[in-house]
Amino acid sequence: MTVVSAVVLLAIFAALVWRFNDKGQFAGELWSPFVKWTVWKELILPGLGNTLKAAAVAAVLAMLFGIVFGLGRLSDHRWIRIPAGAVVEFFRAIPLLILIFLMFFVPNKISPSIADSQFGTLQRVLVDDFFSLFGVEINAGTIIVPAFAAVVFGLVLYNGSVLAEVVRAGVLSIPKGQAEAAYSIGLRKNGVMRLVLLPQAIRVMMPAIVSQLVVLLKDTALGFIIAYGELLNAGFNLIPANYHNNKIQAGIVIAIIYIAINMAVSRFATWLEGRGRRNRKTGGTTLGTGVGTPPAPGMSVKDRTAGGTGSASI
Repeated sequence: MTVVSAVVLLAIFAALVWRFNDKGQFAGELWSPFVKWTVWKELILPGLGNTLKAAAVAAVLAMLFGIVFGLGRLSDHRWIRIPAGAVVEFFRAIPLLILIFLMFFVPNKISPSIADSQFGTLQRVLVDDFFSLFGVEINAGTIIVPAFAAVVFGLVLYNGSVLAEVVRAGVLSIPKGQAEAAYSIGLRKNGVMRLVLLPQAIRVMMPAIVSQLVVLLKDTALGFIIAYGELLNAGFNLIPANYHNNKIQAGIVIAIIYIAINMAVSRFATWLEGRGRRNRKTGGTTLGTGVGTPPAPGMSVKDRTAGGTGSASI
């Protein structure tokens, strides 16, 4: 079956190459823009920078969002657990493209009404002290959200909601005995979660977290719909418009760049997970003398190493 599959795939690839050549898609003028430094300097690299910038900011905020709301869903208090669950389910159910549209257009429409209400001062304070970090401005009570901020906010709300479920599932996957042992030595739930469950859950969740971050990176491409100058917009729209409408060639080059970035992210996550595994194997130290298990209460190390024949030291 492997040989047959390989032959079929090679045949499909050969057919595609033949059709490309038959239609003149290998003509030099269609590929020449991608060997020009000016194209990379003015279009592709700035677009790549915008993609990585949006992805980096959204990844950090989405992780924070996921941890807060994931742990909120595990709270013993209904007034925390139920709202956290409602927020996660709501934003997880809305398509990301709609979220980006909402983040881009809705604040501009509703902010004047809010400015005239009793929440006008709060709105201005939030924009000036927090959202201005993302380039959001307020002018005469009207909020103006730039494309970068709309993309980031949409990515955070959607991917953060998915990561919240990952966090919740990761914590619940830890054996109950871990929490029971922590409670037995006097830790409160905050300490149990922070010191015992969450560190173990993060290692369990790492593959799912990396997969979601790769999805987040690719989802930045949806920013082209609101004219955000990310990689897809710069490489797939602007280059063909100026160089012989070479959309197929531009799509292939941009796809290769995305694949390279995602492979680098996956490789880094694999290295990080392997390093954590090695640290768990070599970093542990035995309590007591450092040789074997610690002595039982009432027994000295000397008595135990002598085969337990000596008298117990009290």
